[in-house]
Parts: sequence; structure tokens; C-alpha cells
Amino acid sequence: MTTTVIGVDGAELAPGAAELLGQASLIVGARRYLDQYAPAGVTTVELGPLEPALHELSAAAGASVVLASGDPGFFGIVRALRDYGLRPAVIPAVSAVQRLVARCGRSWDDVAVVSAHGRDLGPALNVCRARRNTVVLTAPGAGPAELAAGLTGWRRTLTVAEQLGADTETVSTVDLAEACARVWAEPNIVLCQADPEAVPGTGWHAGGEPTPPAGGWALTEDAFIHRDGMITKAEVRAMALAKLGPRPGSMVWDVGAGCGSVAVESARLGAATIAIEHDPVQCVRVVANASAFGVDVRVVEADVLDVADELPAPDAVFVGGGGSTVIATCARLGAERVVVALASLDRIAPARETLRANGYAVSGAQLSTARMVDLPNGGSRLAATNPITLIWGSST
Repeated sequence: MTTTVIGVDGAELAPGAAELLGQASLIVGARRYLDQYAPAGVTTVELGPLEPALHELSAAAGASVVLASGDPGFFGIVRALRDYGLRPAVIPAVSAVQRLVARCGRSWDDVAVVSAHGRDLGPALNVCRARRNTVVLTAPGAGPAELAAGLTGWRRTLTVAEQLGADTETVSTVDLAEACARVWAEPNIVLCQADPEAVPGTGWHAGGEPTPPAGGWALTEDAFIHRDGMITKAEVRAMALAKLGPRPGSMVWDVGAGCGSVAVESARLGAATIAIEHDPVQCVRVVANASAFGVDVRVVEADVLDVADELPAPDAVFVGGGGSTVIATCARLGAERVVVALASLDRIAPARETLRANGYAVSGAQLSTARMVDLPNGGSRLAATNPITLIWGSST
């Protein structure tokens, strides 16, 4: 018993595909593909729920064929077949991603590709928020309108391809407001871009530069524009980042962001980030620091108490400034991790109890470091920095 997966790309099948269909005792696929390509008299199974089709394929006595859209090895049915114990031969066609970026006349080695099909939309949205160029494989309920609504507050343009490869194919480039307002035909696929006219630089890694970035993380304070030492020190930032766990697909809030060093570093590690800071001068510094490192940090000039319920939910929150009320506000958001930096000893116990009261398992550590500095005679000494206590709560 052999199974072959044939990718369908428009009206033409790949060479040899017609012969395989003529020899098959079982053909599985979407109804439109079965109607178009299955020979008369052959047993067919329309793809809906995967389990019945997988059972029929594994029980087939003769050769079987699965008809699938585009490249079935790219977020396609090949994975499900192999997981079921089948080892299919694959004849791929041009994928929907390739077709979409070709319609835009651009290269796509810099484009991140994420799937919202059968998954929570949140991680895909966060990649779109963090990356400048992202293709989203959509699904009903997780399509262009839902993406656009989730991207409010970010500067993004959507190119939406509806029914790619069909006679009814339509490709539209729209702003977020128009994407929210329109009803989009299924199936569709979306290219989300910060600047559709930008020409990406020559890279070496598909999907853009990988994370973590060159130069590592926990950068020195002088890597950032900041005011009179008002910045989370590198050693503290290193541990805070370890506890926050920023990564592609996640959302990190930097509350009381100051110059935004934690937000910028989280963005460099692939997370979508929001810096919340009420001081307008500090907000300008956040923008400048994000621009210097080429990352996209959304800056919200406000007190977190006023905007917490209006922003996309975080996976992790860093609280660099604010009292118990701020910590309580952040703790009730449902983030997996909340990290609080404290210079004052009398705030440690209230912070711990606030996190515990909101269901977090709480740990902490005091960081007291001494940095090597040069002496005039060419020697060195150790200069102590002010100790900082980190309290972190984890929901898992």
C-alpha cells in the first residue's frame, strides 16, 4: 500500500500526477479537488475531520492519493500522515505563501511565516507586532479582519489574497481600518508589513535575522539613551529577562518603562513589546532606543492603571516603577510571569503578598554586584552598585 500526496496549484497538476490518480483505489481531498481530479468510479473521501480520512488511508489495500493545496509539506497534511504512521511520497506544488509574495513582486527570504489555522491567534498576532514582514496562514475566525483588529496601535499594512489560484482570485493591499471593515472570502492568506515599499537587505537566515541577536543581551547601560542613571542595570536586566522569557510569539509589557531598556531587549529576543510610561520625555527615549536597535516597541504614554484593560494581554510583565497598586493591576492581567524590580526594602513584602494573592508562585533574589573599574595606576578595583531585589511570580 502506497500513499502519495499531490499538491494542487491552479488547474494544472504536476507531471505524473494524472497517472497516479488513474491507478489509485482511494482518493482523499477537499470536495472541489475530488470533483475536478478524481476519475469516475474510484472511491473517494472528502476531507473534513482528519481522523476518518487517516483511518481509510491506513486501511487502503491499494495505492491511495491525497490531494492538498499548494505545498502539503508546509503547514500541511504531510505532518498528520506521518504522525499517523504513514510515510507518503509527496509531489509538491507552489505554496500559497510563494504565490502571495510573488503577487507582491518581492523577495520573501526575510518574511516570517506563522499559522493561525486551528490555533490560538495570539502568537501569530504577536509575531506580526514584533516583525516587520510576516505571512499569516489564516482560518475562519482568525482572518484578515481579526488580525487587523489585533494590530490596532501598530503601523501595519495588510496584503490579503482571497481564493489564490482560482478564477475568483483577488489580491488587495489595505490599511488596518479597511481590513477590519471588509468581509473576506475564504480561503485567504495575509502578508503583514510595516512598510510595503521597503526593500529588505540581503540576509542569510530564512525568516529574517534569528534570535537571540548578535551581541547577546543584557547590554551595558551606555548602549541606551537614558537620564541620569535611570535605567535597569545590566545585571538586573539579565536576570529579569531570564524570568520574563521573551520569545517569538509572546507579548511583554515594560511598565514604568523609563528609557525602555527591558522592552527593547525583549523585542531583540523576538517578543512583541509594549512600553508603558507616563513621562513624555522618557517615551521619546524609548522610541529612540528602539529605533537604534531596529526593533518595534509600541510606546504608550500613560499610567498603566488607566490603560491596562485597553491593551493586548501580556504573557509576561516587567514592573520597573510603581507601587502596590501598579503591581496589583499587573498581577490581575493573567500573565504567565510578573517580574518586579525593587530598590526599597519596605516594598518587598507587599509585592510578594500581592502576587501571591493573585495566584502566583513567588520567588525572589537580591542582586548586589561589584563592577571592575580601572585605577589611575593601571590597576583595577571593584565598585559596588546599589542592591536591587527582584520578585517574580509564575502562574505555572
